[in-house]
Amino acid sequence: MMNTALLNMGGIKETFYLSHGSPMLSVDDSLPARHFLKSFTQRVFPVPEKPKSILIISAHWETTFPTLNAIDGPSDTIYDFYNFPKPLYELKYPAPGAPDLARKVKKMLETAGFGRVDEDKKRGLDHGAWVPLMLMYPDADIPVCQLSVQTNMDATHHYNLGRALAPLKKEGVLIVGSGSATHNLRSMQRSNNSVASWAAEFDNWLQESLLSGRYEDVNKYVEKAPFAKQAHPRPEHFYPLHVAIGAAGVNAKAELIHHSWTDYTLSYASYKFTEADN
Repeated sequence: MMNTALLNMGGIKETFYLSHGSPMLSVDDSLPARHFLKSFTQRVFPVPEKPKSILIISAHWETTFPTLNAIDGPSDTIYDFYNFPKPLYELKYPAPGAPDLARKVKKMLETAGFGRVDEDKKRGLDHGAWVPLMLMYPDADIPVCQLSVQTNMDATHHYNLGRALAPLKKEGVLIVGSGSATHNLRSMQRSNNSVASWAAEFDNWLQESLLSGRYEDVNKYVEKAPFAKQAHPRPEHFYPLHVAIGAAGVNAKAELIHHSWTDYTLSYASYKFTEADN
């Protein structure tokens, strides 16, 4: 049944890009981003009713062609990380799958000209999906569908994926990109609240570009951004941002909703994109 409160409001107006950082976000209360995500439904997205379903684009699922998990029943919790404390491997997020949404997204992307779009009927939720969602919606009662990223393609491809999916918002589907504003694991180190100059410069460029609506520059970040390859040696943690921007619609307004740093180079900058009024 369609969420009547969302229908009365014309659906969901916002999309989100969330920096999920380390899997420790799930248990470490010293991380400011953890408290930000736990307060999501009170401070960031205080709608009267929960979303009908969630479509999440996670950095931790890379495929050659766009792929959706189409799960009947509860989703498995994937522990796609190594050498972390044992309690992390005991966490569960058995959100129901959203196979109907998966089939709808597949049809939308095929109609939009993306060619081959696959379904995976076994894959659960990786930590790029379940870690933030566990903090945002701890009851695990909202159906979740996950969409992969294609690192063989560019940022504009992912922006166009989002553009094709924008109509889902009117049906009460919350679209979330989950990655990291900066993601260079080899450069991470313990620090006393200090931040590498190159990471700060890239992060500042991103914030200024988004808040001023220079989305085409963000699509062409490899050429436009300072230290782009240092901030993102591989693009998988950045591409969910482009999907979120595209899904917000033309002339969407960006807002920085959280900003913190850990480990010298890891930015937790997160953004909300609100569709423009017609």
